[in-house]
Amino acid sequence: MPVNTHPADTVQPPVDTVEQYYAPQYLDGFPDTLTGDSALGDANTLPLMEVPSGGKAVPFARSPLHDTPSMSLLLAGLLAVALCYHTGYKYIANIFHNMFSTRRRENLFEDHTVNETSILAALIANTCIVEGILIYLAVQLTWPALAPALQGSVFKHIAAYCGLALGFYCAQWVIYKVLGYTFSDKVGSKLWIDGFKSSQSLLGLVLLPVLVLWMLYPSSGKLLFTIASTLYVCARLIFIYKGFRIFYGNLSSILYFILYLCAVEIVPLAIMVSVTYWFSGIL
Repeated sequence: MPVNTHPADTVQPPVDTVEQYYAPQYLDGFPDTLTGDSALGDANTLPLMEVPSGGKAVPFARSPLHDTPSMSLLLAGLLAVALCYHTGYKYIANIFHNMFSTRRRENLFEDHTVNETSILAALIANTCIVEGILIYLAVQLTWPALAPALQGSVFKHIAAYCGLALGFYCAQWVIYKVLGYTFSDKVGSKLWIDGFKSSQSLLGLVLLPVLVLWMLYPSSGKLLFTIASTLYVCARLIFIYKGFRIFYGNLSSILYFILYLCAVEIVPLAIMVSVTYWFSGIL
């Protein structure tokens, strides 16, 4: 027998049920919270919808990597090295020889040419720039209270630290020049100064990858700070070793060498660290 499908015989749901299923309940938008009875489930089992509240706004932390003048200064130092390399590549090729050699005969008639002077100046400038940026990052890491001031004027602090690095280099050069003239002859003094300049020239190139990694991965600052400090100490130890080979004469000269280490190598470095933090506080 066919089923009667006449509309009049069809069971219709109550009007209240239809409105509850299909009528819009939030004509003016969703409230902050959604609770209450619903035909789709019990109120106790319904999820709670809340309007998300954003976190507190944090200012953008500026770094040398995002500071155009600072990066321009770093690129200028690298560009100077690249431009002078064509005419001064022999100095870079002999840089390890100058760091370790104490042979006197081959330096009797040796003189710096204009090309060697230009590449040496470019390498020293690059070292001071790299050290200046590393000092900025190191102060920010070891003295967090200064971080807001450092980030507020990145280039000003980096330029000041580069100036400190250059001043420290020049002061050391003068001290070594005086000591070499006092305790050695012209050839020995020249060998010693050449070792100092070559070790400092190479130091900037060696520290450059550490600086790049520190700017890209600031979360690894402690590890990279340790690596940079180790490389700097190694450069100083190489120079000290060459000086010991030049000036050592007998057992009694060890006392003078110990005094040299304390007065010329350790004390100036400690003063430099103190001046750096003092200078950071007044900038």
